[in-house]
Amino acid sequence: MDQELYSKERSASLDLLLRFQRLLVSKLYPADCVGQVPNTYSPDLLGVGSLLKKYIALLCTHIGDILPVATSIACTSHRHFAEVSCVVDGDLTGILLPELVVSIVLLLSKNAGLMQEAGAIPLLAGLLEHLDRFNHLAPGKERDDNEDLAWPGIMGSFFTGQSCRNNEEVTLIRKADLENHNKDGGFWTVIDGKVYDIKDFQTQSLTGSSIL
Repeated sequence: MDQELYSKERSASLDLLLRFQRLLVSKLYPADCVGQVPNTYSPDLLGVGSLLKKYIALLCTHIGDILPVATSIACTSHRHFAEVSCVVDGDLTGILLPELVVSIVLLLSKNAGLMQEAGAIPLLAGLLEHLDRFNHLAPGKERDDNEDLAWPGIMGSFFTGQSCRNNEEVTLIRKADLENHNKDGGFWTVIDGKVYDIKDFQTQSLTGSSIL
């Protein structure tokens, strides 16, 4: 019922664009084309890919015009940001773009070759700067960023100031030392020439020891 109410609040043209966008994605997502070798796609499929590229180009042009204006108004105050966000949320940026990005990621995971052939991805990448500038105006952005970064694990030392660069001495660990330590039940790993102890993280990880 909520979906029907939301659909009635949208304009007919916006609803038509959303249906057209979903139709393009569905045409590019047939089960029989998954895993095909590049350059062997049917002309119809390549035609749909070309149409998707043109559609994304037009959509990105509109959003590229809207977001700078929205950003210039939203930077005035938090209240202005809230009001502008409501307007953007009901515009093509808030209705078409989120679903389009998710759909493109899904298509990439299933058939990357076809998506590269279509050439639609670089067009979306051009919006990142506009979106980033607008999102940086959101109230509480710094707090959210810190919470996202301060996850428990091997990177925790970087945010508590316990980096090896601040230590007076840097311990040199030989390959034999690492192998002997791991044989004794430890869990050291090497990333970019630095040794990390992820034993504590192993108990918290949901992926299992084999992946780690």
